[in-house]
Amino acid sequence: MLHYYIFYKPFNVLSQFSPEGEKSTLADFFKEIPKDIYPVGRLDYDSEGLLLLTNDKALTHRLLDPKFAHQRTYWVQVEGEVTQQAIEQLSSGVLININGKQHKTKPAIAESIKGEPVVPERTPPIRFRKNIPTSWLSLTLTEGKNRQVRRMTAAVGFPTLRLIRYSIGRITIGELQPGQFKKLEPREKDQLFVKNT
Repeated sequence: MLHYYIFYKPFNVLSQFSPEGEKSTLADFFKEIPKDIYPVGRLDYDSEGLLLLTNDKALTHRLLDPKFAHQRTYWVQVEGEVTQQAIEQLSSGVLININGKQHKTKPAIAESIKGEPVVPERTPPIRFRKNIPTSWLSLTLTEGKNRQVRRMTAAVGFPTLRLIRYSIGRITIGELQPGQFKKLEPREKDQLFVKNT
């Protein structure tokens, strides 16, 4: 039987079940699910948000194969007041360094988020510095290079402070809080591939 779960991965949790030193893993949150359920892809230890877990190998292949280029949207808190020029650069693609090689990112959907989005408090919180403002942007990508979002915002002069994957296709974290998960109906999995624009 195929199962699908979405999980709000908290900050400082590994996207794996196997132990690694003293770090928290998915095993700390999933106690009663079938043993053949695995995360699809990963979110870095210091990133948060939507993680899909399933035993559907065909779906996993489709989500991990770059040729299917499904959308993933991230909400990113950056240091400084993000500029329209930076938004335009992110949208058209920027040069980032991956394993010592220059890579031009594919066109993305980059938008400034007015005000502060309603997101759960992070534990521990972002270090507050009164004289350095922060701002939020939404970044929708169709590729997933190592630490790509962080590399992209740094390339345009706005280092990432907090990174939350908000959605995959049209499946969002919705009302989930860090550490919570919910089961998806099999029919909902097609929403993972629906483009937002």
